[in-house]
Amino acid sequence: MAAGIASSTSTSITNATATTTADTKAIAGNFTQFLTLLTTQLKNQNPLDPMDTNQFTQQLVQFAGVEQQLKTNDQLGTILANSKASATASASSLIGRTVVADGATTDLTDGQASWTLNPARAAARAIITIKSADGSVVAAKTTTLKAGSQTFDWNGASTSGLTVKDGQYTITVDAIDTTGAKVDVDTKVSGQVDGVDLSGSEPVLTIGSARVPASAVKSLVASGS
Repeated sequence: MAAGIASSTSTSITNATATTTADTKAIAGNFTQFLTLLTTQLKNQNPLDPMDTNQFTQQLVQFAGVEQQLKTNDQLGTILANSKASATASASSLIGRTVVADGATTDLTDGQASWTLNPARAAARAIITIKSADGSVVAAKTTTLKAGSQTFDWNGASTSGLTVKDGQYTITVDAIDTTGAKVDVDTKVSGQVDGVDLSGSEPVLTIGSARVPASAVKSLVASGS
Protein backbone atom coordinates (compact mmCIF):
# COMPACT_ATOMS: atom_id res chain seq x y z
CA MET A 1 0.00 0.00 0.00
CA ALA A 2 2.82 2.42 0.89
CA ALA A 3 4.51 1.81 -2.46
CA GLY A 4 1.21 2.49 -4.25
CA ILE A 5 0.72 5.75 -2.36
CA ALA A 6 4.28 6.85 -3.10
CA SER A 7 3.81 6.02 -6.78
CA SER A 8 0.51 7.94 -6.95
CA THR A 9 2.05 10.91 -5.16
CA SER A 10 4.98 10.94 -7.57
CA THR A 11 2.60 10.74 -10.53
CA SER A 12 0.53 13.69 -9.26
CA ILE A 13 3.62 15.84 -8.80
CA THR A 14 5.01 14.79 -12.18
CA ASN A 15 1.75 15.66 -13.93
CA ALA A 16 1.62 19.08 -12.25
CA THR A 17 5.25 19.74 -13.18
CA ALA A 18 4.67 18.63 -16.78
CA THR A 19 1.72 21.02 -17.15
CA THR A 20 3.72 23.90 -15.71
CA THR A 21 6.68 23.08 -17.97
CA ALA A 22 4.45 23.07 -21.05
CA ASP A 23 2.99 26.47 -20.12
CA THR A 24 6.45 27.84 -19.44
CA LYS A 25 7.74 26.62 -22.80
CA ALA A 26 4.86 28.34 -24.56
CA ILE A 27 5.59 31.65 -22.85
CA ALA A 28 9.33 31.16 -23.33
CA GLY A 29 8.75 30.68 -27.07
CA ASN A 30 6.86 33.97 -27.25
CA PHE A 31 9.52 35.61 -25.09
CA THR A 32 12.31 34.46 -27.44
CA GLN A 33 10.35 35.59 -30.49
CA PHE A 34 9.77 39.00 -28.90
CA LEU A 35 13.47 39.36 -28.08
CA THR A 36 14.46 38.38 -31.64
CA LEU A 37 12.08 40.95 -33.13
CA LEU A 38 13.39 43.66 -30.79
CA THR A 39 17.07 43.02 -31.55
CA THR A 40 16.36 42.78 -35.30
CA GLN A 41 14.54 46.09 -35.13
CA LEU A 42 17.51 47.69 -33.36
CA LYS A 43 20.01 46.31 -35.88
CA ASN A 44 18.06 47.53 -38.90
CA GLN A 45 16.96 50.93 -37.71
CA ASN A 46 17.83 53.98 -39.77
CA PRO A 47 20.83 55.75 -38.17
CA LEU A 48 19.41 59.06 -39.41
CA ASP A 49 16.03 58.29 -37.95
CA PRO A 50 16.59 56.04 -34.89
CA MET A 51 13.82 54.43 -32.92
CA ASP A 52 11.83 56.81 -30.77
CA THR A 53 13.11 56.73 -27.17
CA ASN A 54 9.62 56.43 -25.70
CA GLN A 55 8.76 53.54 -28.00
CA PHE A 56 12.02 51.77 -27.13
CA THR A 57 11.37 52.23 -23.42
CA GLN A 58 7.85 50.84 -23.81
CA GLN A 59 9.22 47.74 -25.55
CA LEU A 60 11.77 47.23 -22.75
CA VAL A 61 8.95 47.43 -20.21
CA GLN A 62 7.09 44.72 -22.17
CA PHE A 63 10.29 42.69 -22.26
CA ALA A 64 10.61 42.92 -18.45
CA GLY A 65 6.93 41.99 -18.05
CA VAL A 66 7.34 38.79 -20.07
CA GLU A 67 10.43 37.86 -18.08
CA GLN A 68 8.56 38.41 -14.82
CA GLN A 69 5.66 36.25 -16.05
CA LEU A 70 8.07 33.40 -16.73
CA LYS A 71 9.46 33.59 -13.21
CA THR A 72 5.97 33.82 -11.70
CA ASN A 73 4.81 30.74 -13.59
CA ASP A 74 7.81 28.77 -12.33
CA GLN A 75 7.07 29.77 -8.74
CA LEU A 76 3.35 28.98 -9.05
CA GLY A 77 4.19 25.58 -10.53
CA THR A 78 6.42 24.80 -7.57
CA ILE A 79 3.75 25.92 -5.08
CA LEU A 80 1.11 23.81 -6.84
CA ALA A 81 3.30 20.70 -6.85
CA ASN A 82 4.14 21.13 -3.15
CA SER A 83 0.47 21.72 -2.29
CA LYS A 84 -0.61 18.53 -4.06
CA ALA A 85 2.14 16.55 -2.36
CA SER A 86 1.05 17.87 1.05
CA ALA A 87 -2.65 17.11 0.38
CA THR A 88 -1.76 13.61 -0.80
CA ALA A 89 0.36 12.89 2.27
CA SER A 90 -2.36 14.18 4.61
CA ALA A 91 -5.10 12.15 2.92
CA SER A 92 -2.97 8.99 2.82
CA SER A 93 -2.37 9.24 6.57
CA LEU A 94 -6.13 8.79 7.10
CA ILE A 95 -6.14 5.21 5.79
CA GLY A 96 -7.32 2.96 8.61
CA ARG A 97 -8.68 5.90 10.61
CA THR A 98 -12.35 6.51 11.36
CA VAL A 99 -13.50 9.90 10.13
CA VAL A 100 -16.64 12.03 10.30
CA ALA A 101 -17.37 13.93 7.10
CA ASP A 102 -20.07 16.01 5.46
CA GLY A 103 -22.28 13.77 3.38
CA ALA A 104 -25.59 11.97 3.09
CA THR A 105 -24.51 8.66 1.55
CA THR A 106 -23.21 5.75 3.59
CA ASP A 107 -23.08 1.95 3.51
CA LEU A 108 -25.64 -0.40 5.04
CA THR A 109 -23.44 -3.18 6.41
CA ASP A 110 -24.84 -6.26 8.12
CA GLY A 111 -28.18 -4.49 8.42
CA GLN A 112 -26.74 -1.41 10.12
CA ALA A 113 -26.28 2.17 8.91
CA SER A 114 -26.12 5.48 10.73
CA TRP A 115 -25.96 9.19 10.01
CA THR A 116 -25.27 12.20 12.21
CA LEU A 117 -27.98 14.85 11.96
CA ASN A 118 -27.48 18.42 13.11
CA PRO A 119 -30.60 20.61 12.74
CA ALA A 120 -30.22 24.37 13.03
CA ARG A 121 -32.89 24.27 15.76
CA ALA A 122 -35.43 21.84 17.16
CA ALA A 123 -37.79 20.39 14.57
CA ALA A 124 -41.39 19.58 15.49
CA ARG A 125 -41.64 17.30 12.46
CA ALA A 126 -38.92 15.75 10.34
CA ILE A 127 -39.50 13.41 7.42
CA ILE A 128 -36.42 11.24 6.98
CA THR A 129 -36.23 9.53 3.59
CA ILE A 130 -33.72 6.85 2.67
CA LYS A 131 -32.98 6.09 -0.98
CA SER A 132 -31.01 3.30 -2.62
CA ALA A 133 -28.15 3.88 -5.07
CA ASP A 134 -30.58 3.99 -8.02
CA GLY A 135 -32.64 6.76 -6.36
CA SER A 136 -35.57 4.58 -5.29
CA VAL A 137 -37.16 5.35 -1.91
CA VAL A 138 -36.78 2.31 0.33
CA ALA A 139 -37.76 3.72 3.72
CA ALA A 140 -39.27 6.84 5.27
CA LYS A 141 -39.88 7.87 8.84
CA THR A 142 -41.56 10.85 10.48
CA THR A 143 -40.05 11.94 13.77
CA THR A 144 -38.98 14.95 15.82
CA LEU A 145 -35.45 16.31 16.13
CA LYS A 146 -33.88 18.09 19.06
CA ALA A 147 -31.46 20.93 18.52
CA GLY A 148 -27.82 19.90 18.15
CA SER A 149 -25.97 16.86 16.90
CA GLN A 150 -27.69 13.46 17.13
CA THR A 151 -27.39 10.03 15.55
CA PHE A 152 -29.99 8.44 13.30
CA ASP A 153 -29.65 4.65 13.07
CA TRP A 154 -31.31 2.46 10.44
CA ASN A 155 -31.59 -1.31 10.61
CA GLY A 156 -32.18 -1.81 6.89
CA ALA A 157 -35.96 -2.26 7.21
CA SER A 158 -37.91 -0.95 4.23
CA THR A 159 -41.28 0.78 4.40
CA SER A 160 -42.95 -2.57 3.65
CA GLY A 161 -41.14 -4.18 6.57
CA LEU A 162 -38.70 -6.20 4.50
CA THR A 163 -34.95 -6.05 5.09
CA VAL A 164 -33.08 -4.56 2.13
CA LYS A 165 -29.69 -5.81 0.97
CA ASP A 166 -26.43 -4.19 2.04
CA GLY A 167 -25.13 -1.35 -0.14
CA GLN A 168 -25.06 2.41 -0.48
CA TYR A 169 -27.99 4.44 0.81
CA THR A 170 -28.63 8.18 0.89
CA ILE A 171 -30.62 10.11 3.46
CA THR A 172 -32.64 13.31 3.01
CA VAL A 173 -34.30 15.24 5.83
CA ASP A 174 -37.23 17.65 5.40
CA ALA A 175 -37.91 19.35 8.74
CA ILE A 176 -40.12 22.16 10.07
CA ASP A 177 -40.39 23.83 13.45
CA THR A 178 -43.53 24.53 15.51
CA THR A 179 -44.36 27.57 13.36
CA GLY A 180 -44.13 25.61 10.13
CA ALA A 181 -40.85 27.25 9.10
CA LYS A 182 -38.27 25.07 7.37
CA VAL A 183 -35.38 23.83 9.50
CA ASP A 184 -32.04 23.20 7.79
CA VAL A 185 -30.46 19.90 8.79
CA ASP A 186 -26.79 19.12 8.15
CA THR A 187 -25.97 15.47 7.58
CA LYS A 188 -22.68 13.73 8.23
CA VAL A 189 -21.40 10.21 7.74
CA SER A 190 -18.66 8.29 9.49
CA GLY A 191 -16.60 5.21 8.79
CA GLN A 192 -13.14 3.77 8.44
CA VAL A 193 -11.09 4.96 5.49
CA ASP A 194 -10.16 2.02 3.26
CA GLY A 195 -8.21 3.87 0.60
CA VAL A 196 -7.50 7.16 -1.14
CA ASP A 197 -8.16 8.02 -4.80
CA LEU A 198 -5.48 10.45 -6.02
CA SER A 199 -6.51 10.59 -9.68
CA GLY A 200 -8.43 13.87 -9.42
CA SER A 201 -7.56 17.42 -8.44
CA GLU A 202 -8.46 16.60 -4.80
CA PRO A 203 -7.86 13.37 -2.87
CA VAL A 204 -11.07 11.34 -2.41
CA LEU A 205 -11.42 8.94 0.51
CA THR A 206 -13.10 5.58 0.04
CA ILE A 207 -15.18 4.44 3.01
CA GLY A 208 -16.60 1.08 2.10
CA SER A 209 -18.20 1.74 -1.27
CA ALA A 210 -18.81 5.42 -0.45
CA ARG A 211 -16.53 8.19 -1.74
CA VAL A 212 -15.88 11.30 0.34
CA PRO A 213 -13.71 14.30 -0.70
CA ALA A 214 -10.87 14.85 1.75
CA SER A 215 -12.02 18.47 2.21
CA ALA A 216 -15.36 17.17 3.57
CA VAL A 217 -13.71 15.54 6.61
CA LYS A 218 -14.69 17.36 9.78
CA SER A 219 -13.17 15.24 12.54
CA LEU A 220 -11.33 12.04 13.39
CA VAL A 221 -12.66 9.43 15.80
CA ALA A 222 -10.25 7.86 18.27
CA SER A 223 -9.66 4.14 17.91
CA GLY A 224 -12.04 2.14 20.04
CA SER A 225 -14.68 4.91 20.11
